[in-house]
Amino acid sequence: MSANIINKNTKLTEGNILKNLLLFALPMMAGNLLQQIYNIADTLIAGRYIGTKALAAAGSAYTLMTFITSIIIGLCMGSGALFSKWYGAGKIKEMQQDVQLSFYFIGTATLLIYLIVFPGTDIILHLVSVPDNIYNLMRTYIKIVFIGIGFTFLYNFFAYLLRSTGNSVVPLYFLAISSIMNIALDLYFVISLKKGIPGTAAATVISQGFAGLGITFYTIWKYPQFIKFQGRLQWTRLKIIIKTDVFTSMQQSVMNFGILMVQGLVNSFGTAIMAAFAAAVKIDTLAYMPAQEFGNAYSLFISQNYGAKKNERIQKGTKTAAIVSVTFCLAVSAIIWIFARQFMCMFVEADETEIILAGIQYLKIEGTFYFGIGLLFLLYGYFRGIQKSGISLILTIISLGTRVLLSYILAPNTPLGVTAIWWSIPIGWILADIAGILIKNKQ
Repeated sequence: MSANIINKNTKLTEGNILKNLLLFALPMMAGNLLQQIYNIADTLIAGRYIGTKALAAAGSAYTLMTFITSIIIGLCMGSGALFSKWYGAGKIKEMQQDVQLSFYFIGTATLLIYLIVFPGTDIILHLVSVPDNIYNLMRTYIKIVFIGIGFTFLYNFFAYLLRSTGNSVVPLYFLAISSIMNIALDLYFVISLKKGIPGTAAATVISQGFAGLGITFYTIWKYPQFIKFQGRLQWTRLKIIIKTDVFTSMQQSVMNFGILMVQGLVNSFGTAIMAAFAAAVKIDTLAYMPAQEFGNAYSLFISQNYGAKKNERIQKGTKTAAIVSVTFCLAVSAIIWIFARQFMCMFVEADETEIILAGIQYLKIEGTFYFGIGLLFLLYGYFRGIQKSGISLILTIISLGTRVLLSYILAPNTPLGVTAIWWSIPIGWILADIAGILIKNKQ
């Protein structure tokens, strides 16, 4: 049975490395691009059709939601590395065990998040220093968006399950449809029905529901062999799953917690800087997102080959991935430098000079160093792929610790002001890159 199952999906342990890695990564990149469209549509429509305050509220809420959902995504990502290892080794029964145990564990974690965020909404908003003039807008938006946390769990769990077996296309299909649905509903709720900020939030949740429930039912129907297991669950495996998942989740959540702390500092500079940051971060994330998703694809490549004990292929794949990532990041840096103003004007009117100039400054500083974040994503993926997620966590702490420390020391206390926040980000990337390369070379 195992051989037949394996032959149905692409294996990254065979064939041309560059070709297979790109073919596997491209749907993941496109999927992440579509996922960003969820939030960009909310932000763009909020800024254009509701107002600057709505833009600041939706943008700040995006940072908060990214932190919360990163906990779930990190857990699913950690399990995906385990699934991929078993798949590469051809051990399907072990994979089935881990799938069930991981689902129970991550599902329980999702429920706990619900029990924390709904009662604690006001506490959370005060912690991130939301200004009084947009507090009610952001509270309304975030209360609705919180509903979609469970859908985020379902989508990411089954997406990483399918990707771990070499199927990166099906998750893309569901995201494509849900992204189109999100944009259509955004326009309908905000422009036609005049629902304002609650309309943008509702559009996101409905679209997430389609993606999450759709991929769940599809996987159960199309790939029951990865889910069903007739024997007794080996609960001793749960310790390994929890360790792997928690380290990966901590790496993801620490990264986004640092961003959330920076968001709190940005909020202290007023609504205009908040709006600039909200728009620029969307552009920034969209710019380096393909490098991030390429790093995730590379991680699954490492996992499969690690399970198959193909060390030479891992070394060749690492060199290839580094060349691809740096080349891409340099090209994107050039685009950001040339079109920074035009990108900012997509989110706000041309006469919003303060917002646009602050956004351009952010984009040009960050954009110069995209190669740094590209390499860092590969290092995260490498250590996660060889079952050493703790090292990825250490690199994240270096990167985000540097960012937060420099921002909070320099921004309020020196003439640099908010510019210090912008510069602290690439400095953190580079320091983490250096540490990761040194650790990898000692392996």
